[in-house]
Amino acid sequence: MHGSYSGLKRLLVGTPLASHEEQHQRLTKRVALAVFATDAIASTAFATQEILAVIVPVAGMVAALEYLVPISLFVIGLLVIVVASYFQTLYAYPTGGGSYIVSRENLGRLPALVAGAALLVDYTLTVSVSIAAGVAAITSAVPPLREHKVALGLALILLITLANLRGAKESGRIFAPPTYAYVALMTLLVAWGIYKTMQPDFHPLPIDEAQVATFMNGPAQAVTLFLLLRAFASGAVALSGVEAISNGIQAFRKPESRNAAITLVWAATILGALFFGIAVLAHRLEPTLSQDQTILSQMGRYVFGDGPLYLALQAATAAILTLSANTAFADFPRLSGIIARDGFLPRQLAQRGDRLVLSNGIIVLAVAAGALFTIFRGDVTALIPLFAVGLFTAFTLSQAGMVVHWWRRRGPRWQVKLAVNALGSFTTLVVTLIVMVSKFTEGAWIPTLIIPMIVMLFLGIHRHYQRIGEALQVEGEISVEPMRQAVVVLVGGQVNKGVVRAIEFAMAQNAWYRTALCVAYDEDDESRIREQWDSFGFDLDLEVLDSPYRVLGQPVLDFIDRIDGLRDDDVMTVVIPEFVVHKWWEQLLHNQSALWLKGRLHFRANTIVVSVPVHLD
Repeated sequence: MHGSYSGLKRLLVGTPLASHEEQHQRLTKRVALAVFATDAIASTAFATQEILAVIVPVAGMVAALEYLVPISLFVIGLLVIVVASYFQTLYAYPTGGGSYIVSRENLGRLPALVAGAALLVDYTLTVSVSIAAGVAAITSAVPPLREHKVALGLALILLITLANLRGAKESGRIFAPPTYAYVALMTLLVAWGIYKTMQPDFHPLPIDEAQVATFMNGPAQAVTLFLLLRAFASGAVALSGVEAISNGIQAFRKPESRNAAITLVWAATILGALFFGIAVLAHRLEPTLSQDQTILSQMGRYVFGDGPLYLALQAATAAILTLSANTAFADFPRLSGIIARDGFLPRQLAQRGDRLVLSNGIIVLAVAAGALFTIFRGDVTALIPLFAVGLFTAFTLSQAGMVVHWWRRRGPRWQVKLAVNALGSFTTLVVTLIVMVSKFTEGAWIPTLIIPMIVMLFLGIHRHYQRIGEALQVEGEISVEPMRQAVVVLVGGQVNKGVVRAIEFAMAQNAWYRTALCVAYDEDDESRIREQWDSFGFDLDLEVLDSPYRVLGQPVLDFIDRIDGLRDDDVMTVVIPEFVVHKWWEQLLHNQSALWLKGRLHFRANTIVVSVPVHLD
């Protein structure tokens, strides 16, 4: 069984890496862009559509297109502020300066836990949103797959999970080509598309009134400030992934901070240019918001036709949207590992796997994101309101922490640096409030409720670890003395080699009390085992317990408690003979009674359970 599992694991994940090979797993800027910035770059594929999805149901398609470019400019302005703020964070925290660490160092434990919870929610939603958008791109080009959205999405999550379990460097190499292909094709789409709109014979796409009618909530209404704020909040999800580079500084080659900063500028430039270009192109081409085809797909068909370039665009879009989930797979395990080392999450999340990645965190993220994707049936618009709350909460706390950092540390030009982070914190706070108010009834209430619940979970886990630590702490001088123990050997329905080995072990112990113990379900069982026991002439008494209801665990526990002379501080050693089979399917042919009994005895104080294995070769 072990050999089969190990072989399959090596095939899927790869051969183990030694700890000293970690430096060789660090990323160049080009590979790091594919690992940490795909989420930011990929958001250009759906952010424009999400702006339109807010305005069209209220004001109609024409009004939505008129406001698209101004709203996009405000989103880009927010991007510049946030990137400038995080640029400073990269140098101030060269070992990693995500929202959790910055908040922990400058704002205290509770704000740090809020930032950590917000980011974990954000990363989980990043995977769900990215996969949902990728599936939408695939089904736009291949309509028959629309009936299998959930299955397709779960298969893609599994694919990315396996790639990340193979290691950061290898996953980066896998994801780099689709990322750069998307950037190239989107640049060509925007440039060629805008050029075509400037030709004398240009005509925009006809608005499909039937499709628009499916989104409308009644007659068209005037555009209000509240509606524009809701649209801005939806478009602001284009900033997702900006935080990721600050969390993953130590994944870069040296000098880490400089390489991370350059990668951040690259990512922001690509994101801003493509996002604005798509908005301008949509304003000129006037595509229709549709349930059957994305805005990007319609513009691709218009500019490239139905030929190879259009198919390549859709393939690249689907690939980068799917692979943009990799940003979360890179950062969720790192963040959960840091929180686990601080004692607020299970410690297993801080342990690296044999490929030098935090395997447990990767698996937890995959399961959580898969469940979320299934619950919301892969609907991007339904997931977006959940997505933005955690994102901008983390932004706000990170930049507020940096304000405190500069105020305490001072240093050269600290006033300017403080002002930049203060502006970033204020701006993202305003956006957070806009998202929470404008999207509350559409689903923003869910992360607003879940984030405090996760914080309470953090605190509960921390209290558990503190309680365990205090209980196990050794104080003062300790004199080590031999245990005063009693030994009970459990005997099954017959005497076999395992029982003989268990008796030999028991006789070798320094114990004031020894006995063998058997549980019989009827008189015939008792007579048979006593007769067999007497025939072997063991120098050990046999006690047989009657259990007419065929219960094993409770009679054993009751017998141990009734042993004459047993004191509260005595150690009870229960010896259980077990035979070991070597094929996994053979294990299924046995009732595992020893396993169940060990589970019951595990919770009895001052009890040691010893398994004496007999290997059946």
